[in-house]
Amino acid sequence: MKELKEYEIIIHPLISEKSVNMIETENKICFIVNEKTNKPEVKKTVEKLYKVKVDAVKILRDRKGRKKAIVKLSKEFKAGDVAIKLGVL
Repeated sequence: MKELKEYEIIIHPLISEKSVNMIETENKICFIVNEKTNKPEVKKTVEKLYKVKVDAVKILRDRKGRKKAIVKLSKEFKAGDVAIKLGVL
């Protein structure tokens, strides 16, 4: 299997009322990710691209059939800071 590049793994951040609430209350950020990616790849990519430490990654499918990753950041990093860099907040 061909390994995905960083820019192929994360397609874009997910901006919705629920995801913005997760940023503010739970220190989590949501991304729409590539169909072929997995949790370790998402974790490594988020840590490398945004220079943060990731505690956990959950992957699920949304109603539109997209693959969504919910990334929980470590306590010493603020999801709000990453969201501002991404233009989400």
